[in-house]
Amino acid sequence: MLNERRLLTRRALLGTAVAAIASDPMAATAASAQPAADSPVAVNPTPTPARLTLPAPTGPHPLGTVSLHLVDRMRVDPWQGSRRARELMIQLWYPAHAAHGHPPAPWMPPGAVTFFEREQGIPPGTLLMPTTHARLAAPVDRGRCGRPVVLYSPGLLSDRSLGTVLIEELASHGYLVVAIDHTYDADQVEFPGGRVETFAITGDIDDALIAKALAIRTADTRFVLDQLTALNAGHNTDAERRPLPPTLTGAFDLPRVGMLGHSLGGATTAAAIRADRRLRAGVNLDGSFLAPATAGTDRPFLLFGSDPGPGPEDPSWDQFWASQYGWKRELALIGSTHTSFTDLETLLPQAAPILGLTPSQVTQAIGTLDPHHAIHAQRDYARAFFDLHLRHLDNHLLRRPSPRYPQIRFLR
Repeated sequence: MLNERRLLTRRALLGTAVAAIASDPMAATAASAQPAADSPVAVNPTPTPARLTLPAPTGPHPLGTVSLHLVDRMRVDPWQGSRRARELMIQLWYPAHAAHGHPPAPWMPPGAVTFFEREQGIPPGTLLMPTTHARLAAPVDRGRCGRPVVLYSPGLLSDRSLGTVLIEELASHGYLVVAIDHTYDADQVEFPGGRVETFAITGDIDDALIAKALAIRTADTRFVLDQLTALNAGHNTDAERRPLPPTLTGAFDLPRVGMLGHSLGGATTAAAIRADRRLRAGVNLDGSFLAPATAGTDRPFLLFGSDPGPGPEDPSWDQFWASQYGWKRELALIGSTHTSFTDLETLLPQAAPILGLTPSQVTQAIGTLDPHHAIHAQRDYARAFFDLHLRHLDNHLLRRPSPRYPQIRFLR
């Protein structure tokens, strides 16, 4: 039986899935598959466009970003057997030198925006997607010996853009973050030239399918780690050989690599750490586990979940906790939902008036916690974890509850 932590659909931003996602993931998945006419936006279009914004990161570093098209020719694509190689898009986020003169990066590539609007029945221009705080292909500030690296894996039916708020925060504090799009289990992935590949999984989303996705994502992660080694040595691994920032060579401190993920991305993090010792620490943001991820490892792992409410713990989290023999901690973000661990935490309240969503619908989707407080806590605790285990910097935030963060509950 699928647990409510497991699934996420970006289409919860719009349409009838908004009210359903917090309580029934299968209903959210079904709602996301309905024709665009089911969207209230198609019924109640607004002539006044709304510019969505992302909260600024708090670190001292200006940001740069660049996307790469990676091709794993050793694998036939498991979701599309007609493709004789597995294609991925990744996006690097990093501290930058001299960002002036480099254009700001969009939150979502333009071809993906067009697909998103069409699928949801949004009149073009109704919602103006946010601009990030990073500059495209700005020179990398490599620091003294390279930057510690964090990989990011999004949820099922999601993509890398939904983790931008957390990603930018880590990069602004000196991390090099690598966001992975898992092609065909993502809502949409745009490749160079404007080609957009969409969700292509057929059949019921049950444990067997999730297990297959988890195995594919684990292989994706290990392939990306291989590509980072090549990039660090000065090789251009982009399939089109598009120019990369000239200072990217040597920017990755590969002995210090961690990973975090949301929903199925959290399970992917645990499975990848178990499969590959290059990953030194991991964070699961509100994602259920499946074997082999439930077995745990000897490396540090943080369980960071939504408000547990009065019910029992997710049994897969109990299984993981009992098996995890490395450093471990479980935190809950009180007043939050599964969706709170994505950029929808800040974007949905901004979009709601334009989309005709009621305050109760927004609360049902992202919880009762003020979005500013939710984002502040997520950023600080995720960074404290990686600071502790990749940089050996301890601000004591993970030792005990803090009066500065009443929304954080230490569960164990």
